[in-house]
Amino acid sequence: MIEEPIIDLASDEYFMGQALREAHKAYAAEEVPIGAVVVREGQVIARAWNQVETLRDATAHAEMLALTAAQNAMEDWRLEGCTLYVTKEPCPMCAGAIVHCRPARVVFGCPDLKAGAAGGWINLLEATPPLNHRCDATGGVLEDDCVSLLQSFFREARARKAKQAPETDAS
Repeated sequence: MIEEPIIDLASDEYFMGQALREAHKAYAAEEVPIGAVVVREGQVIARAWNQVETLRDATAHAEMLALTAAQNAMEDWRLEGCTLYVTKEPCPMCAGAIVHCRPARVVFGCPDLKAGAAGGWINLLEATPPLNHRCDATGGVLEDDCVSLLQSFFREARARKAKQAPETDAS
């Protein structure tokens, strides 16, 4: 008999709340507000938030930074037995890194139907022929909170951009 892993939704919500705290740090830094935490045996071992603009690095997504920090904490590139919590569905770059790092699960807040790589647009976390690892994914945890934060950020960013645009004379 194959035993299914026990998924504790209360814990998923708690740890997604921790990822949301990281996303708020990104928001405060005028970065796209995405946060991530890596959990092992009920303990957060790594935290990160998007820092693409801050670091001037297109790869500085919250997931990538959290994975690197977790590998350092574990002193191993394999994150077996870990769960990655991220406020938005991972993109293809992050999903590829996730598969190679081998966490057991990814839990995300809001889906990304245009570019999500955990089932929104494509699913790179499932076992597919060239990849030697798969990762269970659970989406929609604290989805409304994650969506709301992103919407607020982009609404404010558009307003800032509109204020900075030069006025044109319509006459």
